[in-house]
Amino acid sequence: LCSQGKDYSGALDVLMESAKENGTELTMQELKESTIELIFAAFATTASASTSLIMQLLRHPAVLERLREELRARGLLHSGCLCPEGELRLDTIVSLKYLDCVIKEVLRLYTPVSGAYRTAMQTFELDGVQIPKGWSVMYSIRDTHDTSAVFKDVDAFDPDRFSQERGEDKEGRFHYLPFGGGVRSCLGKQLATLFLRILAIELASTSRFELATRQFPRVVTVPVVHPVDGLKVKFYGLDSNQNEIMAKSEELLGATV
Repeated sequence: LCSQGKDYSGALDVLMESAKENGTELTMQELKESTIELIFAAFATTASASTSLIMQLLRHPAVLERLREELRARGLLHSGCLCPEGELRLDTIVSLKYLDCVIKEVLRLYTPVSGAYRTAMQTFELDGVQIPKGWSVMYSIRDTHDTSAVFKDVDAFDPDRFSQERGEDKEGRFHYLPFGGGVRSCLGKQLATLFLRILAIELASTSRFELATRQFPRVVTVPVVHPVDGLKVKFYGLDSNQNEIMAKSEELLGATV
């Protein structure tokens, strides 16, 4: 990172320098808390969503094939091979409508973070209950997605619910909020969704993958959504003729997500 001629080696350097510019210094406790927050917000959440994406593509091969069809239709997939890297432009990636629907549905069903806290800035009433000023209020993202009337058949993995024709997420501001809502929504949501889009494109175009265990692992939700003991997957590389590229050792074929 670089700002006004200054070189930084990491995010903590930026935080410490910012504090100094404002005439303060972060305490050791504040540094510890900032480190945990960075690990949780910048790594754990993205890892959770990536794992959920892979799991749903494994569970729903028809969805994976539709992704491949969209890539072929847009000229991004030629004979089983992803187009040259220079052609995979940002505007092209964000224009892939079905891919967008898949990512949204993964985040609806498997939102990495279950909820968030806010502090009441003034006393207010909600459904006949008075919330005093200064109270901490938690909103549940997962419960919102599960109980919102705008989503039909909420337990089904159905990317088409986000299609232009159905648009189930367009009927209100706070029915769909995997990154929170309002002015304090996640700062990294655009980067996170871009990462998930690119991951899906790579998976759909350059590999065949399968579950390496007899059944899918149990999923738990604390501290983020994740499979117990990880998601074990075998990946097989594909050449331009859709033939599997054989690894030199069996270890290279297996990976835990």
